[in-house]
Amino acid sequence: MTEINKVSIVAGGAGFIGVNLVRQLISLGHIVVVGDNFSLGSKKNIEQWISPNFKDFLEIDLSVPDRATSLFDFSLKRYGRIDEVWHLAANSDISAGVTDPIVDLKNTFMTTFWLLDACRKFGVNKFNFASSSAVYGDWGEVPLSEDLGPLAPISNYGAMKLASEAQICAANESFLDVATIFRFPNVVGVPATHGVIYDFIFKLKKTPEHLQVLGNGEQQKSYLHVSELIDAMLYVSRHKDVSLCSRPTIINIGNNDLGVTVREIAESVTERCSEQSAISYGDGSSGWVGDVPQFRYDTSKLASLGWSPLMSSREAVIKAIDEISKELTNC
Repeated sequence: MTEINKVSIVAGGAGFIGVNLVRQLISLGHIVVVGDNFSLGSKKNIEQWISPNFKDFLEIDLSVPDRATSLFDFSLKRYGRIDEVWHLAANSDISAGVTDPIVDLKNTFMTTFWLLDACRKFGVNKFNFASSSAVYGDWGEVPLSEDLGPLAPISNYGAMKLASEAQICAANESFLDVATIFRFPNVVGVPATHGVIYDFIFKLKKTPEHLQVLGNGEQQKSYLHVSELIDAMLYVSRHKDVSLCSRPTIINIGNNDLGVTVREIAESVTERCSEQSAISYGDGSSGWVGDVPQFRYDTSKLASLGWSPLMSSREAVIKAIDEISKELTNC
């Protein structure tokens, strides 16, 4: 089937990554139906893309039984078919899940469970899932490859993403024809709702003379700009080696460079937004419970499919700092 008029459900399509995916799917000629509870995403993010191929966005809690069924039923009645599901609905605030683990169970795992249940009921056989580097746990300087194990996440968020991956693998054995699991790195860009760059700029907006950093600033991770993440997801999902694979495709998306430290990000943000700001750091290598202070992706599997990012981690961070500072402070 060509991209034109392909019907795509995007769960969590009003969020940071979701809205960027929706925009790109529309540009490819997809008919897009969004389901989102708007807890982090906003209707404003979505409304700007209203077009003949996008007019349906439902406020819906996909963690509740039968809500995913109603989303699928709506799409089938309106368009006669559903060609694929993109599942990006999740709690993206890792520290919130530490305070209340029900948040991750409900918004990260149960959304997966009920979306898969709806796929089974309605015969939808292509499922794309936004997973995370958090499923690996803390491996220090060991490059994270897709066949690394055992996986031992240290956050509730990572645990529920890993549980979701397991549920998708079981569904692939039973009724899905194509299942693709994308393990995201730290993704930056706009419209930002959270993340280290957003937090720093937001703090400086309130107290421009001082920036307090959680942890000692030596946390070091790879970053990818959201535009390149979306490009990679769509590239992989259309690749013949993925679309013809009978087993789930699990793939790291990101840079395989050494990444950027939190200290470097803090200094770059203050240079861009408040040069006179004093930066102070906390103790320890982790910013919060469940934070993996350092990781590096092995992206050789992604490269073997023919895709690699154009921006380094640092270039992605600098671009995002400029975008988010304009969005939050108009500077």
